[in-house]
Amino acid sequence: MSGTIPHFWAQPFRYLRWSAREKPAYFYSCVIAGLGPVFLTVVPPVRKYFGDVNPAPIPVTYPIPTGPRKQLTGFDDDTEEA
Repeated sequence: MSGTIPHFWAQPFRYLRWSAREKPAYFYSCVIAGLGPVFLTVVPPVRKYFGDVNPAPIPVTYPIPTGPRKQLTGFDDDTEEA
């Protein structure tokens, strides 16, 4: 193989082999990024097949009691004048 860089559109497989050797970080980051849309379509049916369900949503508010509030007594109820 000569020292020239292959052009992507002229020789795509040769270019991919070259980029995997010469620039592996760029090559494999593009491979992982390219698999993203595939995972979006494949993973949900696989999860459903294995019986995995989405968890219940986390509550964002505290439930307010329906009855009357208790009158609290205890620490620092008395007002003392100094």
